[in-house]
Amino acid sequence: MRRQVQQFTNFSTRSATDSSSSLLKAKKWDALVIGGGHNGLTAAAYLAKSGLSVAVLERRHLIGGAAVTEELIPGFKFSRCSYLQSLLRPSVIKELELKRHGLKLLKRNPSSFTPCLDGRYLLLGPDKELNHAEISKFSKKDAEAYPRFEHQLENFCKFMDPLIDSSPPETLQRASSIKTHMKDRLDKSAFWAHCMRRAVSMGQREMVDFMDLLLSPASKVLNNWFETEVLKATLATDAVIGTTASVHTPGTGYVLLHHIMGETDGDRGIWSYVEGGMGSVSLAVGSAAQEAGATIVTKAEVSKLLIGDSGRVDGVLLSDGTEVQSSVVLSNATPYKTFMELVPEHVLPDDFLQAIKCSDYSSAATKINLAVERVPQFQCCKINHPNAGPQHMGTIHIGSESMEEVDSACQEAVNGFPSKRPIIEMTIPSVLDKTISPHGKHIINLFIQYTPYKPLDGSWEDPAYREEIFFTVPWGWILCSLCDLLKDGRITGLQYKVYTYVEVELILGEA
Repeated sequence: MRRQVQQFTNFSTRSATDSSSSLLKAKKWDALVIGGGHNGLTAAAYLAKSGLSVAVLERRHLIGGAAVTEELIPGFKFSRCSYLQSLLRPSVIKELELKRHGLKLLKRNPSSFTPCLDGRYLLLGPDKELNHAEISKFSKKDAEAYPRFEHQLENFCKFMDPLIDSSPPETLQRASSIKTHMKDRLDKSAFWAHCMRRAVSMGQREMVDFMDLLLSPASKVLNNWFETEVLKATLATDAVIGTTASVHTPGTGYVLLHHIMGETDGDRGIWSYVEGGMGSVSLAVGSAAQEAGATIVTKAEVSKLLIGDSGRVDGVLLSDGTEVQSSVVLSNATPYKTFMELVPEHVLPDDFLQAIKCSDYSSAATKINLAVERVPQFQCCKINHPNAGPQHMGTIHIGSESMEEVDSACQEAVNGFPSKRPIIEMTIPSVLDKTISPHGKHIINLFIQYTPYKPLDGSWEDPAYREEIFFTVPWGWILCSLCDLLKDGRITGLQYKVYTYVEVELILGEA
């Protein structure tokens, strides 16, 4: 049975004030972690496993950050923000024994479904025979090229894997002993030597292709491989998901690696649902951290870092006035939140602060969480029964059947207006996870691009504007034409929650 993470309740209650505040002030901690998101919890787990005393300070009433499960509608447990798992490193899962702590991954097969307005559809997944048969409906040439495309990306991922799992060769920031300097130089030399060996093993031609992938637009990469527009558009969404980038933006080719880089239980390219929702990832990591000795405190908002006269950190100040001492503080908040809001003024160099201030965190995505009576039926599948089929298992790509349509949708958002024909990624985790919704009912996630961070024709804080954009705009006809999720421009079923980045920032504290 999973050990539940001990979460101290609000400091405002007497007993909670006595327990958590006294515990935090009782000693000088070896390390403090600001924010209980899954990254902060992972850092805490590793530090605690190494024997250090660690406290995690989370502003909200529950841990997880964007990887949380919440019952937003009675009986329906939603992954509020993040909704798929794949890029959590296998080494982390193994070293923290996350499966023992309750992590259960649910593989999706098929993993992708694209319904088309002309009545055709494209299914893709780990089954190579299925992929060949599906792509052949559009192009025999592309069906033959697709395995080679995946093989090349897999080779590139094998080059990246050791780099991702290695510590970056950072520059020492303070005076150190000769022994420390020598060790630092040896570590850097080993890192770069490993990079060179991997590059040599790839060969000149493959290394040139790899660099081209890293720097090129996704459109260039995909046009070099395929001729079928719907196949290219389906793959291209992986390259721009969650960003304000177009398929023609240099660098988006690298994100295509995520198509293969992610894995589930040793199988590459498999993105999975998590039983119990994405909050189960955070609970498993938090449980591992606590078992290793870390202390996790919720409703503990950090207001400032404490900086001594020497310029070194001495700890943090909580919003209730509690001072928590430590000479090492890790921040799971954004660089902007950390350096512009938590670090006192006149501590950091002006040029560094200017660089942080100019960082662009704006996104053009909106998430709609739906509770529905049944799974949607798609016109192209000609199946009229309430049960889930292969088309419901993975990510359902709706709205763009060519890369130029993806680019047009992006340009509208860049100009300040919500896309008239956006990219919509639909997932229905309840078809595999029976723990998150009542029997026979389902949860649907709609991840929508592009919705500008600050639209020129309205405000996301205006309910009437939100209603117009998400449920009465012209792109509603796309959903109506492809499936029966919408009827007369309205969602059929129970209830829904809309999350633009206004809501996400309020919920997560702009962290």
